[in-house]
Amino acid sequence: MASESSFDIVSKLDMQELTNAVHQTERELETRFDFKGSKSSLTLEKEALVIASDDEFKLNAVIDILKGKMAKRGISLKNVDYGKIEPASMGSVRQRLSFKQGIDQANAKKINVLIKDSKLKVKSQIQGDQIRVTAKSRDDLQAVIQLLRKADLPLELQFTNMK
Repeated sequence: MASESSFDIVSKLDMQELTNAVHQTERELETRFDFKGSKSSLTLEKEALVIASDDEFKLNAVIDILKGKMAKRGISLKNVDYGKIEPASMGSVRQRLSFKQGIDQANAKKINVLIKDSKLKVKSQIQGDQIRVTAKSRDDLQAVIQLLRKADLPLELQFTNMK
């Protein structure tokens, strides 16, 4: 019997790269003329980033800088959830950005349906916050990867453990 090949579909954010993007954003804020005397700050928590600034306009400018830094470091903006802008102390505002890690059940089901509808000879099963895809042919696995890269999904996927 031919041995089966498999890979895992995961959705993870490289927290080290995110930390680097935050530090680069902080350095840029220190040097930019339009942020002189501004109380803008970025605070990285375990699964979230809190951005505080003088007003909504400056807050959006900080987020734009951060998006640019994240894109340059290969961090997908699809995995970012923007909380609502809320008032903070002394007339300033803050916004909480949370980062999606893993594939939630709704998206996992959507991915499984996409794979099944493709009529490829593969099996896919949800395993917690990731999906394992197995097939006899590596070409079928490659076809699944291509299919999912083209699909317009609300989260960034990575393909790991190719065996």
